Amino acid sequence: MTPEPESIPSAPAAAPPGADPAWLESCFRVHGEAVYRAALRVTGSPSDAEDVLQTIFLRLSRRPPGETLGADPGGYLHRSAVHAALDVLRSRHRAGWVPLEAAGEPPALDPGTDPERARRTAELRRNLRLALARLSPRAAEMFALRYFEGLANSEIAGLLGVSTGVVAVLLHRTRARLRKDLGTLMGEVS
Repeated sequence: MTPEPESIPSAPAAAPPGADPAWLESCFRVHGEAVYRAALRVTGSPSDAEDVLQTIFLRLSRRPPGETLGADPGGYLHRSAVHAALDVLRSRHRAGWVPLEAAGEPPALDPGTDPERARRTAELRRNLRLALARLSPRAAEMFALRYFEGLANSEIAGLLGVSTGVVAVLLHRTRARLRKDLGTLMGEVS
């Protein structure tokens, strides 16, 4: 459900987030779902995505009066969600934490489902998130924006304030590194 036009903050960049609960509520109504989806795509876990959503808006509520989100609050919040989700992945990786989802699900009852393929897909997802946690913040952010969020290189460049050439080169290097790391994590010889 999309919010009514009058529920969108008229000037979110000028509003003092920490001092205006009505602005914060309106911002949550407008941008909360997008923040959650971005975090879910990066973490792969609904509970982690909810934690990221809560963290982002809690941080907004604590901002000093007068601080703004810039000209594009949606872009700012999206980037914040990706960063916070990557932080969750890194902290889980450092702590050796294994999510409940990784324990495995009961076998599917659908006879057409190949259990080995489902297991390999789940393992690949888990290992991709582990490999992402090892990347630099900039590389991980660009990768998440491109491949989890589906943004074009030009959109990423605009969000991050870099050229499309920088985005293309960093994504190329990141894919090569992830390919190598995934091969190692999956037990394949590279």
